Amino acid sequence: MRETPEDLKELQALLDASLSRSTSHLRSIVTTERTLTAEQLTQVLTGMCTLALSTVTAKGEPRISGVDGHFLHGKWHFGTAPGAAKARHLAARPAVSAAHMRGEDLGVFTHGTVEILNPRHGERDAGWPDLLAYLKSFYGDDSFDWDDDVVYYRLRPHWMTVYAPDADKLTAASRS
Repeated sequence: MRETPEDLKELQALLDASLSRSTSHLRSIVTTERTLTAEQLTQVLTGMCTLALSTVTAKGEPRISGVDGHFLHGKWHFGTAPGAAKARHLAARPAVSAAHMRGEDLGVFTHGTVEILNPRHGERDAGWPDLLAYLKSFYGDDSFDWDDDVVYYRLRPHWMTVYAPDADKLTAASRS
């Protein structure tokens, strides 16, 4: 777990506010008994978590693709090739939705805006060196030309909810 107490507090406030603003239908599914706290969520979302990432074309058409998601400091981080269609979409329209699902055991649904962490030209995000060190330890130093082959994003969520019908099952699995 890489989250600070402030990260956890901010994430919990987001989870609580998101659920309280949701429809009655969603609140009938995601109840306090069928969700995770911020602390539990950060214990479950470790390593690489495949995300279904939704972007929008210039014509307003939705597009979905898979990305390697890393949940760090209470936010999703993911990368793609600079020439990928999703990179063009994100440069022009940074609003995204992302979902991480593990069968019927877990659903993490996020809406927000992305920010580029390692632009090819321009100033890099202050958090980039720490994220780069994490990514190199996960994928290996030589997996990419980290300056030219991949662009990384942080998804700043404005809404996030978690469906977890058996929190004990998920948290026990993350401890083993």
